[in-house]
Amino acid sequence: MNAPRLDPPLLALLDAEWQRLDHLVGCLSHQRAGQALGEAELARLRELQGQVELLRGPQGAWHAALGEQLSPIEIDVLVCALAPELEPRLGWAFQALQANAAQPWATRALIQELLALDATQAEWLRRALAPDGLLRRRRWIVLDQEDAYRPLQPDPSLVARLCGMPVEPAAPPGATEVKLVAGWHDLVLPPSRIAMLREYLMWIAHRDTVVGQWGGRAVGGPVGLFAGPSGTGKTFAASVIAQSLGWRLYRVDLGRLVSKYVGETEQNLNRLFDAAHGLPMVLQFDEADALFAKRGEVKEARDRYANMEVSHLLTRIEAHDGPCILTTNLRKQLDSAFTRRFQMVVEFPRPDAPARAELWRRLLPPQAPLAPEVTPEVLGDAVALSGGSIRNAALHAAYLAASQGASIGLPQLAHAIWRELAKEGRELALQDLGPLAAHLPEGLRDEH
Repeated sequence: MNAPRLDPPLLALLDAEWQRLDHLVGCLSHQRAGQALGEAELARLRELQGQVELLRGPQGAWHAALGEQLSPIEIDVLVCALAPELEPRLGWAFQALQANAAQPWATRALIQELLALDATQAEWLRRALAPDGLLRRRRWIVLDQEDAYRPLQPDPSLVARLCGMPVEPAAPPGATEVKLVAGWHDLVLPPSRIAMLREYLMWIAHRDTVVGQWGGRAVGGPVGLFAGPSGTGKTFAASVIAQSLGWRLYRVDLGRLVSKYVGETEQNLNRLFDAAHGLPMVLQFDEADALFAKRGEVKEARDRYANMEVSHLLTRIEAHDGPCILTTNLRKQLDSAFTRRFQMVVEFPRPDAPARAELWRRLLPPQAPLAPEVTPEVLGDAVALSGGSIRNAALHAAYLAASQGASIGLPQLAHAIWRELAKEGRELALQDLGPLAAHLPEGLRDEH
């Protein structure tokens, strides 16, 4: 899954591309000056053309760098876009060829003239630079508007890859990076669930052995479903998965991708997965129950179209070469026909009393002063909270104590847990606090 990149010796092989482009620049300058090209110039161009064709074949440098077999026109575009970055002299030459240009980047109009494209070839160039073309779907080329005179720039991640530097992937369209530091030692889950998470990682770590050496059937993903109530650690576990791989975790906001216009949702999903293709990242889709709910009767065209959108999403998830994690609070609402297509389904239970005690031990600020009667065991036995609620209550109690210039005691903890329970939007009773009810400050008892 690590994105392919060029080794320095291969990068040096691209010198033939720059020589050819430099020669094309010289030829264009002569033609603009009304000078005919001589046989020596044409012979040199044919020689350089033969050299670059070797770089562009299935075993060539470009395929080694990008993991894709590109068309000649697509490589020509990449060469022209990369030249000002990797060979600055060509950038200055581009600027001189484009009257009044304030920047060194080539435009589609200049590329068409440099390559002496006829009408059919010019159409190939337009298609290569279309939003749904490979170059922009992979986010190798940055183009802000569909205009023949707009500058074409290479994406910084492409430049880094070609230079053998670590690639810093940008967030795919519709996704946001989850900046959460977490390791296996931070998980408070039953051993069986941790074992399942490690099994999920096996699908990634040993794919080359099972598929490449043993001839196992290649599948995308792997796709995992993390199911359980809110606050039980699903996103936390996804972060552990990502950091075990040394990759980034991105949460996909389907609200930014789903459109009321026919066909647009599929286009947005294609952009997401195309941008994430071959890059070291984990994609997380929340609220899978809203996507893969049990299918009912199709009563109108919109129902049929919604089913098509879900089918398209599932197809892209399954075909995606990279881990996808779906989370849900309501597994029972998922269609079993969908869940059978996932490589791993992990249930995240509400923590029991020992697990809650461990969570309190970890989540109370370690240097905070605690009253003698406050122990993780007391708190774990008192109220059945999820891990996320314990995290919030521990911090709330700490801020209450700090504002009062006091240690964290049972009154502050009862106060904080009361506030956390109130978030559930139900009627509260003192008995919800269990043995902590006696410590709830008097002014809070009648609030709910």
